[in-house]
Amino acid sequence: MSREALGQTGAVLIISGPSGCGKSTLTKAIMDSIPDVYFSISTTTRPIRDGEIDGVHYHFVDKDKFLTDIKNNVFLEWAEVHTNFYGTSLEPVKVALAQDKIVLFDVDVQGHHSIKEYFGDFAKSVFITTKNKEILKQRLVARQTDDLQTIEFRLIQAHNEMQHIDDFDYLIINDDIHTAKEAILAITRSLKYQQIERFSHIIQKWQD
Repeated sequence: MSREALGQTGAVLIISGPSGCGKSTLTKAIMDSIPDVYFSISTTTRPIRDGEIDGVHYHFVDKDKFLTDIKNNVFLEWAEVHTNFYGTSLEPVKVALAQDKIVLFDVDVQGHHSIKEYFGDFAKSVFITTKNKEILKQRLVARQTDDLQTIEFRLIQAHNEMQHIDDFDYLIINDDIHTAKEAILAITRSLKYQQIERFSHIIQKWQD
């Protein structure tokens, strides 16, 4: 879907990858370095954790509210993960794009597929991962937020997510955080310069 068809400006960047690969750090780098970026905050039914703030980390709702929003087509994408629901509301995304902002998503591969299906080539995506599974395991252990059973489950998930790398526009191997930050910032800064159908109006002006 082109920008002309959407009636929107701005840009869309989807970030995805296994838990522990550094998505949050790279997302923060974008938010700290590039103006006019809107980070899409997901809605979830999972319990709020210590240190999390409603409306900052997630929009926390109960299951009945979430299911009602599904019926009312509120979500751009949604999924059930480990008995909890996660979703992305469409309306604030439309508002941000109308304001010519870069909309930034941090979603799983299923969410990536849904957002790409909606926006088409208008949305660009980056898959972030580590060099190998052992490095990812070391990082998951080091952050001390999950027990070993949960870590093993996350590694299985990571293996499944890796099968979708070819669906993404860019790949960043987060082996060195400084290099990874440079890469993600370069990609983000290039978004509004991508060649898309709405540029046809510029050609028309040259012909007038």
